[in-house]
Amino acid sequence: MSEAAVEDLVVCGPRVRLRIPREQDAQRLFELASDAEVTRFFSWGPYHEEAEALDWLRTLPARRADGVALELAIADSDDWVIGITGVLEVSRRDRRSVVGTWLGQAYWGTGANAESKALIARLVFEQLRMERLGAWADVRNPRSQRALERLGFVREGTLRAFHRHNDERRDVVAYSLLREEWEQSPLASVPATVVGAAPEAFVCAPR
Repeated sequence: MSEAAVEDLVVCGPRVRLRIPREQDAQRLFELASDAEVTRFFSWGPYHEEAEALDWLRTLPARRADGVALELAIADSDDWVIGITGVLEVSRRDRRSVVGTWLGQAYWGTGANAESKALIARLVFEQLRMERLGAWADVRNPRSQRALERLGFVREGTLRAFHRHNDERRDVVAYSLLREEWEQSPLASVPATVVGAAPEAFVCAPR
């Protein structure tokens, strides 16, 4: 599948949609991720200049082609980017991946996170034919933990010194959502339409 075809991938929900990020999004991503609170629990950031966002955007085609990560911009109905989500840590053999999401601080508590998770889950369990969707939350981030649990993710335990941020070891709480759990979760009830095809490097063999 050509990169041009992949760029047509869009997952549409009631209020937000997921699409392939573009280099033109660099300024907006810089605006959102220059906020230290947004990147507080991540291994990167905050951004100090727009070039950092642009450099990251330019890595995405290769990451998609190699099946490393399928990052998607979260945009509102006016195509105004409000954050990033993605399908990460993929194992096609084991039919699993991890979701990672961040939003600009102005969009916290608006429902955008829940809807973006619903759209990713639809993509993962239907188009990509996976069986497990994982998620990580820093042990010091109870807000993220509560959000995952409200959406039906199951808390599995704590992974010690799993993550590094600014050369500091951090523990994370591991969560997962299996296909059959997703089908009974609030996420599955969110209307979602997938336009275009997902990159072949992320699609599991037919069950």
